[in-house]
Amino acid sequence: MQLARVIGTVVATQKDPGLKGYKILMIQPLADELKPSGSPIAAIDAVQAGPGELVHWVTAREAALVMDDSFAPVDAAITGIVDQVNQEINVIKDKNGIFEEKGE
Repeated sequence: MQLARVIGTVVATQKDPGLKGYKILMIQPLADELKPSGSPIAAIDAVQAGPGELVHWVTAREAALVMDDSFAPVDAAITGIVDQVNQEINVIKDKNGIFEEKGE
């Protein structure tokens, strides 16, 4: 699962029958601190996301599993809308080491 920002929509007059009823959105993948990472991609919207929203998305076989037809030709799918992101600045890599220091 990865984070992205919705940056636009895709209009298709012809679609595979397995994609009927689904929007296709352009998303910008994000890296640490929610900065753009790589090129924008088109993704099926399974959660009714809107422009500017922060979303999480998946690729490969997992993307097709969100569809009614799990064999639909899908490479990427938006699977959720993110409400909040919390990032710990001082990540504990080895909690046992911290407890040993306190016990000395």
